[in-house]
Amino acid sequence: MSLDDLPPKAIRRPDGRSGPVVPLTDRGAPPPVKITRAEELRLQLADEIVRGVLAPGAPLDETEIARRFSVSRTPVREALRQLVASGLVEARAHRGAVVARPSVERLTGMFEAMAELEALCAGLAAERMSRLERHRLEMVHEELRVLSHAGNPDRFHEVNERFHNTIYEGSQNAYIAEMTLATRVRVQPFRRAQFRNLGRLAKSHAEHDRVVVGIMRGDKVGAAAAMRAHIELVRDEYEIYAVSV
Repeated sequence: MSLDDLPPKAIRRPDGRSGPVVPLTDRGAPPPVKITRAEELRLQLADEIVRGVLAPGAPLDETEIARRFSVSRTPVREALRQLVASGLVEARAHRGAVVARPSVERLTGMFEAMAELEALCAGLAAERMSRLERHRLEMVHEELRVLSHAGNPDRFHEVNERFHNTIYEGSQNAYIAEMTLATRVRVQPFRRAQFRNLGRLAKSHAEHDRVVVGIMRGDKVGAAAAMRAHIELVRDEYEIYAVSV
């Protein structure tokens, strides 16, 4: 079953009563969030590390990176700090930063934590999301449907971040949302890489659809299970990608 098959009466109102929800047709999609130069650098370097362009052990000199991208050392320093947090870069005292790669065990642990945290958020969102938040989730989901046919993995990744953020916020638990976002930062480069797999965008959207159906129905168990399965498949898709590069 897809979101299109969901009967209107299955959608739960914020006050707990069931009944059709009138679409908010006068509200357009939110404008794209402008990312900082440090974030752009982080994404670029993370992509090169995951693809093997920057090999494990390769030095990451701040001055050289700043010269290469025609920026000051300030955004470079911040980008490297974020990459250290994700486990892609190792900061060694008095010797600068070098490319690292998490062990299989470490990466497995990160994805296991990610799956459980996101499942928790999805389950809580199914119970707690307001009518407006549900509408926003549907809007982002529809935007991803269009992008899944466009074949632009970078743009899909950007909107995918909004999709998951909407669910975190809908959990109505700021502490859990904060923990989930912090964990996602660590696995983000690997999640982003798997979008390059053939047919992955359409598959991802289909997996999202099961999550959205669960949330719209107010099905806590179903939404959590769908999200957990989605993140587990993300991990599998990354492994397929890693073998191909």
